[in-house]
Amino acid sequence: MSCATLPVEPAWRLAQRPDAQRWLVTGLWAEQAVGIVGGEPKCCKSFLALDLAVAVASGRPCLRRFAVPNPGRVLLYAAEDALHVVRHRLDGICAAAGCRLAELDLQVITAPTLRLDLPADRAALERTVAGLQPRLMILDPFVRLHRIDENASGEVAPLLAYLRELQRRYEACVLLVHHARKSAGAMRAGQRRCAAPPSSTPGATRTCTCAAQMMRSA
Repeated sequence: MSCATLPVEPAWRLAQRPDAQRWLVTGLWAEQAVGIVGGEPKCCKSFLALDLAVAVASGRPCLRRFAVPNPGRVLLYAAEDALHVVRHRLDGICAAAGCRLAELDLQVITAPTLRLDLPADRAALERTVAGLQPRLMILDPFVRLHRIDENASGEVAPLLAYLRELQRRYEACVLLVHHARKSAGAMRAGQRRCAAPPSSTPGATRTCTCAAQMMRSA
């Protein structure tokens, strides 16, 4: 039986105000957050995720508007698109951002499948994250990363808890791209789901408006 005790602190030494908000992408994505970019099909979710990838890897403003205080390595897994399509899109975003793809530390997982509900794949992903130590990891889309029932919280929660554990262990942001159903009334046109502050529960989101318009004008 463990004899460890819980940590305690005198009340007078507790912080009087919350820590200042820290951002990976100022005003858009919180530092060390696990969150979701979600929306209806064909509304530029993947393009927004790729723009975030280029911004974090290059230090250029995301969507030419949102600053990146501390750029760093990005790890990307794009499960739905062929690698040449991903390359073409990244080249276009780099051209708009004024940087060269060859100069960016943007690493792409090229495995044909990745299943977060399989222990072997989880272990392989963790070894990859441990070796590369990315500032941001993008997994696109969530539906291709498992064969569980997304409507069953008991099945989804362990996957999100695993990603939160990766984030805490390796201090990396984790971004999931997620397809929302067209019937989701809470998702208004022209909006995106972006990561909540790090204190939020895994998968928590907040709404950032006008991202679709910014994607089209970028």
